[in-house]
Amino acid sequence: MKFRLRGIRLEKQGGGSDTRPVLSAHDDLAALPLLPPKDVAALAAAGLRSAAAVLDHLPKRYEDRRRFDAFPNQPSPVAVCLRGTVIDAGSRGFGRGRRFFEAVVINHAGDGVFGGGKLTCRWFNMPFIHKLILAGHEVVLYGKVKDVNGRLVIDHPEFEILRDDDEGESIHLERIVPIYRNIAGLAQRRLREIIHLLLLQTDPESLEVATGVPSAESRHQALKAVHFPESMDQVAVARRRFALEEFFALQLNVAWRRVRYHERPGRVLGLKTTLLKRFYQSLPFDLTDAQKRSIKELVVDMRTARPMNRLLQGDVGSGKTFVAMAAMLLAVDSGCQAALMAPTQILAEQHYLTFKRWLEPLGVRMALRTSNREESSHLPLEGEPQVIIGTHALLFDAVAFSDLGLVVIDEQHKFGVAQRAALIRQGVVPDVLVMTATPIPRTLTMTIYGDLDVSLLDEKPAGRGRVVTAVRVAPKQTDVTKFVREQLDAGRQAYLVYPLVEESETLKVESAIEAFDKWRKRLPGHEVGLLHGKLKGDEKEAVMRRFREGEIAALVATTVIEVGVDVPNATLMLLHHAERFGLAQIHQLRGRIGRGGHKGWCILLTDGKNPEALEKLGILERSADGFEIAEADLRLRGPGDVLGTAQSGLADLKFTDFLADTGLLREARALADAVLAEDPELNGSHLGLRGLIVVKDDRDGPQVTA
Repeated sequence: MKFRLRGIRLEKQGGGSDTRPVLSAHDDLAALPLLPPKDVAALAAAGLRSAAAVLDHLPKRYEDRRRFDAFPNQPSPVAVCLRGTVIDAGSRGFGRGRRFFEAVVINHAGDGVFGGGKLTCRWFNMPFIHKLILAGHEVVLYGKVKDVNGRLVIDHPEFEILRDDDEGESIHLERIVPIYRNIAGLAQRRLREIIHLLLLQTDPESLEVATGVPSAESRHQALKAVHFPESMDQVAVARRRFALEEFFALQLNVAWRRVRYHERPGRVLGLKTTLLKRFYQSLPFDLTDAQKRSIKELVVDMRTARPMNRLLQGDVGSGKTFVAMAAMLLAVDSGCQAALMAPTQILAEQHYLTFKRWLEPLGVRMALRTSNREESSHLPLEGEPQVIIGTHALLFDAVAFSDLGLVVIDEQHKFGVAQRAALIRQGVVPDVLVMTATPIPRTLTMTIYGDLDVSLLDEKPAGRGRVVTAVRVAPKQTDVTKFVREQLDAGRQAYLVYPLVEESETLKVESAIEAFDKWRKRLPGHEVGLLHGKLKGDEKEAVMRRFREGEIAALVATTVIEVGVDVPNATLMLLHHAERFGLAQIHQLRGRIGRGGHKGWCILLTDGKNPEALEKLGILERSADGFEIAEADLRLRGPGDVLGTAQSGLADLKFTDFLADTGLLREARALADAVLAEDPELNGSHLGLRGLIVVKDDRDGPQVTA
């Protein structure tokens, strides 16, 4: 079996000693005569400077080039992998002197089993393509086929040009072929050859690393299986092994931080419950069992001489605010201050109004701090505020905390780690309660919040109206307007939500600003308001105040209303271009209605052109369970879009697709717990794992993300 790599000829030894040079996995490739300098430079620019780093650049997908897809005779909603021959290629013009490159491809000669056919490939704003693709080239193409004026077209397909020596035994053809994330300066073919060379030339023992994961096969064998597999089953086994290694390292850090945080001395709060009892007595309703259970868990934590580090997780409308109030009253009764930080001015001001309504009658001194507004419920001579609510403005010197004992962070994933830590440092080892109304799949809770104790609000308070969710495909505007008018005439209020603030040149999607004028004309006699993220803070608050007070009947808005907006009289939500939103986001939005006793309607409007989008929206019709919806959202979009990997600490994970595998996460956690139980300081039999620990600055307080 022969392989060629730019002048380097590798031969599989048929017997006798193997005289091939062997390099260490961690040698700097720039110091070796193995690869041309320009290849080494391209790899280094991508952060790949050693064989180990290059071999850890795993395939993003595979193409089974033992048998290609049939040449299409109609558009395809899924990507296809084709082998064909270029019969015409050249630059074409469109519009005001603009150019694009086009290649016409027919079915590969000799593959009669596939049938005839041809299609057109187009590349826009990529003038260099004409140097790569010529008539007569044999190519492999990958992309989605669409109909453009009666022609079958693939725009910007992934492609690879085949060579004569690819026939026979090759790493590029007649096998399952790896496809990698692009590296500037290296074509797929070239990168594949480099990885194959490094697998042959690297000392297998040097690839072994401390992972804490027992395995029957070597890491070298697993890398061969994942890069150049003989079957997709082999890929699945190897990828799961690497995912377990990665999750073990993650869980080891989570468990390490949890143990060390619990070892820190804290302060004892919550022994006095006078304010909490008076608060209970003032409520005209009874708290749910879930709220009572969560408050008891908070009381136990606050009375323990270690800092509380707890997550309060609950679906929209489950009553997290009242649990937070109870915790803050315990802190105030202990003689210290409590602070709540919210991600937006709208939410902070709404929290302030709600807390003021319930806590001011109890004699609690309150203050609001945002970048645009400061307000107090008391006179300075009465003393310092006991409960401070605000946005990130709480992080700055304008706010003076004399004795901050409890920090509450609402919708905590909207903040960066540094922002959370900055507020925590305002106190002296304060107790910390983080809250989220975004339902988080169980696997992500284990991964991201594994160092927190979790309280779950899994039931809703009585008195909430039932919300009906319905998908409507391209309905008549007159019918939609009639339904909205009927709700407003009955004295109810409506949210009319759009995905964009302003008109877009690239997206054929109506914006909130465009729709605002149209709705004012459609709803004569009813006041229509406009709310979006580009308004100034005082403008947003003025609009929300008028909507809360009923002066505005219909609010045209973007997703700025997603979190925390509470208007009990709002019973209708029209979500335009619903296919452009994530499932969990839509679930959050519909949580804005049905907050009073009236029946609510959440209407999801879509053009129906995407079958996958219709299937996705159907999940919301069938389920009102936020956690079930979050699990579905995770499967459909991945954790990056569901939670935002930049904030969640998941940005560097290679195997995010396995985050839906509860069994794998539990296995990783069990391995990590077993290691620390046997060797708590990782200075004995597991000393090699010490390098997996990412050291955090203790002054940052609890790490509420992984």
